[in-house]
Amino acid sequence: MFDFLEGYDLLGAFWVTVQLTVYSAIGALIWGTILAAMRVSPVPLMRGFGTGYVNVVRNIPLTVIIIFTSLGLFQTLGVSLGAENFETINFRLAVLGMIAYTSAFVCEALRSGINTVPIGQAEAARAIGLSFPQVLRLIVLPQAFRSVVGPLANVLIALTKNTTVASAIGVAEAASLMREMIENEAQLILISAVFAAGFICLTLPTGLFLGWVGKKVAVKR
Repeated sequence: MFDFLEGYDLLGAFWVTVQLTVYSAIGALIWGTILAAMRVSPVPLMRGFGTGYVNVVRNIPLTVIIIFTSLGLFQTLGVSLGAENFETINFRLAVLGMIAYTSAFVCEALRSGINTVPIGQAEAARAIGLSFPQVLRLIVLPQAFRSVVGPLANVLIALTKNTTVASAIGVAEAASLMREMIENEAQLILISAVFAAGFICLTLPTGLFLGWVGKKVAVKR
């Protein structure tokens, strides 16, 4: 029944998907945290930048951002991110695009967690002489992260599915292989079922695990 899989590197394609997800998730978490700090900053310029970035980027389709990284950054401006071969360049550009896009959602999820921290704790920290970065790093963010594990899990699952957009610039991930197989094989339903099962195997355990973690680390109020 599954003879049509012979000659195709199915595991390799999903491994590229996993790499895209992991690298993009790490980058989006870092940049999204910085954006969230900007959005609650007492500096108006930083608040304005964070608000503008989130409102603009999250309303742009991811496909547009990914294609811009290839056509705009690489082909027009010559940005290669330190890579030499075309395959590696496209992979890194796809990661950059997904970081830029996903970080806006990470920022909003984290900002909602920051809003759950009682303001009295921040005021007490400032009263004993802590600066805003210290208050954020020592008091606010640890509690905020614990309260938004669930929403961040949803962002991670969405990111895993969004990696299929990377095929638009030639990244050889799962969706790219699926399109190739559909073009070459007369097994549309089986091919679709195989790739759907593959993505379920990636996203379902992630959601269940992070849901369990969220319950374990939830802040008791």
